[in-house]
Amino acid sequence: MPLMPGANATIGVIGPGAMGLGMVVSLVRGGFRVVARDVRPEANARAAAAGAVVAGSPAEVARAADVILVVVVDAGQIDEVLFGRDGIAASGARDRIVSIASTVDPDYVRSLPVRCAPAGITILDSPISGGPARAHAGTMTVMLAGPAPARDRCASAFAATAGRVFTISDRVGDAAATKIVNNLLAGANLAAAAEALALADALGLDPRSTAEVISASSGASWIFGDRVPRALEGDFAPRAAARILAKDVGIACDVAARVRANATFARAAREAFADAVDAGYGEDDDAVLVKRAGERRGEDTGPPRD
Repeated sequence: MPLMPGANATIGVIGPGAMGLGMVVSLVRGGFRVVARDVRPEANARAAAAGAVVAGSPAEVARAADVILVVVVDAGQIDEVLFGRDGIAASGARDRIVSIASTVDPDYVRSLPVRCAPAGITILDSPISGGPARAHAGTMTVMLAGPAPARDRCASAFAATAGRVFTISDRVGDAAATKIVNNLLAGANLAAAAEALALADALGLDPRSTAEVISASSGASWIFGDRVPRALEGDFAPRAAARILAKDVGIACDVAARVRANATFARAAREAFADAVDAGYGEDDDAVLVKRAGERRGEDTGPPRD
């Protein structure tokens, strides 16, 4: 039976950070009771201010909520949430749905159903896209894969947090693969945009005028329109930290190598993001690639690293 908003409908959110906090806001607005948990006290405080009850551990979240959305950074953090000493598997709660909203390697996500089954946990594969503003507005995009009964139970929660939900398949891991393909394109697009604006500057063109022309021409893209205006204003407050998309593009390279797919642009994007992180910009918004491309003007950058 679908979980419906109301006094008895409780959703867990583990990782109320940049995207997870927006999901908390949207769920509370949609009438759900939300129990949240983060390892950072400041994130817990923001979740509480948004109307969530803050739990002391993932296990406490699992005891309170039948459906738990995990919105952490990487596979190591997911493992800790699921299988750590105070993790969901140790909670003693059964018949829980854990929906993995993080962007991680598809093979890792595919490994989770078997690992979680002994603890009575059903895994949904549900990576998200759209940025913090859309998460707060409840209009982000969700890519969803996993068993139909679990998808149905979570339908109203996703309706509260997403503008569009794409059901990819019944196979856990297929949504994660779709998200990696998307983020490869996003990362390559942003890296190319940064390089293009650095070239414009080298040619003596005004960057704002050039960006305006591109936005109305064939070079336009969603990520260009979202990131470049901030970069031109020098606004690198992290909405999406550069290290996050660096991770995602790196996963895309790894996945491509496993399936023997061409990854020329993925490797070039990985080079650009690795350079920005190495230059100390990993915690800045990924729009900082535009700044970093300008700093690299005149360098002999050579071919992308393998």
